[in-house]
Amino acid sequence: MKKLLLAGLLLYASHSFAQDPTLSYFDITRNGFNEKNAFETTSFVEQHWRLPGNKGFNESIYYVEGLLKKAGFVAEQKDESEGLLTYRIEKRPMKQNTWEPVNATVGIEVEHEPLLEFKTNRNMITINSSSTPIGGTTAEVIYVNPADISTIDDKDIKGKIVFSEIGTGRLFNVAINAGALGVLGYAMPDYTQPEKYQTSIQFSGINNPDGKGWAINLSYKAKERLKKAIAKGPVKLNVTVATNTYPSEELTIIANIKGNIKPNERFVYSAHVQEPGANDNASGVGTLAEMARLTASLVKSGKLIPQRTLTFLWGDEIVSTQRYIKENNERAKGIMWGMSLDMVGENTEKTGGSFLIEKMPDPSAIWTRGTDKHSEWGSGDVKEENLFPHYYNDLVMKICNDQGKHANWKVNYNPFEGGSDHTPFLKNKIPGLLMWHFTDVFYHTDNDRLDKVSATTMKNVGISALTTAYTLVTADENTALFTVNEVKAAALIRLKTEFSLSKQAIMSGKSTIEQEKYILSTWGKYYADALATISSIPVKTETKRVSSAIKFAVLEVEKQTNQYLDELR
Repeated sequence: MKKLLLAGLLLYASHSFAQDPTLSYFDITRNGFNEKNAFETTSFVEQHWRLPGNKGFNESIYYVEGLLKKAGFVAEQKDESEGLLTYRIEKRPMKQNTWEPVNATVGIEVEHEPLLEFKTNRNMITINSSSTPIGGTTAEVIYVNPADISTIDDKDIKGKIVFSEIGTGRLFNVAINAGALGVLGYAMPDYTQPEKYQTSIQFSGINNPDGKGWAINLSYKAKERLKKAIAKGPVKLNVTVATNTYPSEELTIIANIKGNIKPNERFVYSAHVQEPGANDNASGVGTLAEMARLTASLVKSGKLIPQRTLTFLWGDEIVSTQRYIKENNERAKGIMWGMSLDMVGENTEKTGGSFLIEKMPDPSAIWTRGTDKHSEWGSGDVKEENLFPHYYNDLVMKICNDQGKHANWKVNYNPFEGGSDHTPFLKNKIPGLLMWHFTDVFYHTDNDRLDKVSATTMKNVGISALTTAYTLVTADENTALFTVNEVKAAALIRLKTEFSLSKQAIMSGKSTIEQEKYILSTWGKYYADALATISSIPVKTETKRVSSAIKFAVLEVEKQTNQYLDELR
């Protein structure tokens, strides 16, 4: 027995010296990623107001196509198996017309300076707003207290413009049905700091299938100026709104770099094109385009030989990614990892938004404490059955932290919240992570422009995202052994942290011993299960070294968990 134990310990000790497989990939990604290319693409895309099917969205897709062709990708004739570097543009008729803003002006009749202009506030026209008659509309504006919206039918608003300090979506529904010509709404969340950034307007939409009227979103500055004018007496507004709506197609562009051993297994990146901002999400489009260019260059030069397929997807947020997963069951079976690039280019000194890795659901999404914290986006409704134990969380955080140390780049993370292209992967039981920034004072506002974008940030994100995929699509047993050590180390650190937090909670009377033991045991089980997933990392399984290393790591995690449980009194 002692000899067997000694042999096992020697075998495990040999695993602990697995070389870091990310180092060679960091070398080629750091030297090859061209942040000027990423920034140039971001600059092109952010000029356009993008919704699926509209001119700005489609021109962005075709711009990416041009970059792919220049990088050596060839359009598919039949399917992606035709060549090493292929791409396709998928076109689907839209059930509803697309929409795009053209121009708008709002002015107080007796004042020379416009209240709002589209050229400086391009989120002022609410999505799906109709145009005013040619030449515009002049009418009295009526202020309605938000508390009185439910009784708006009792007011004389027919043929008038309604203004209230609520979102245009709700305001439009009640006011237009009561005979108003159009509405002006104001709703800015506190984290956008509207009293400081007084010209910001967040985009929003209305339900307007019949094209009954128009809606304008106000900035804090415009809202306050209009309220002061109304306080002095009746006010008339001159409003001109021009929008386009027309039948169109929804476009998605997908590029593939085929793996040479297991082409049906793949790593999928997703960056959504719609939304009118620079960071959200022109920066994701630009970063992913440069990632595809660099990868193609490395493959053509022989510096990278992917054994699994790399897929790059640009489309409509969540919709395109979900469709990619669901429409082909055989392809979906081979998707091993997903990564969403959303708001990845922020100049954090200007936006205030920290770079974040949004983890797959782990126990911190249920018990958020210590240094863990949710963003202003807010926590999702995560239950224990939603936990997703996997090595992916810790491997990506390790890679991003390494790049952070190398480039003096601050890396943070947040528990799972949802709301971007990582969610379709997770809903379909595929490991999926989000790279993003929050809390951003310019989020969804028309002040999210190119001057808030950092080419250096895009490079750091691109390097980290590529190094992750390159490591996994070429993974061997050494990669798996290295990952075992990384995840085991992360598990022991987390258990120590949670043990300390549990002791504090019990001593302060904020929790019971039973509850804290339950939290600790959940973390222990989570990491034991996460370690087990490492067996799928190698492209080829050649020996039993990985399975042995996993068993020893699980035993160590379970032993430490039980020790902490015994000490928790």
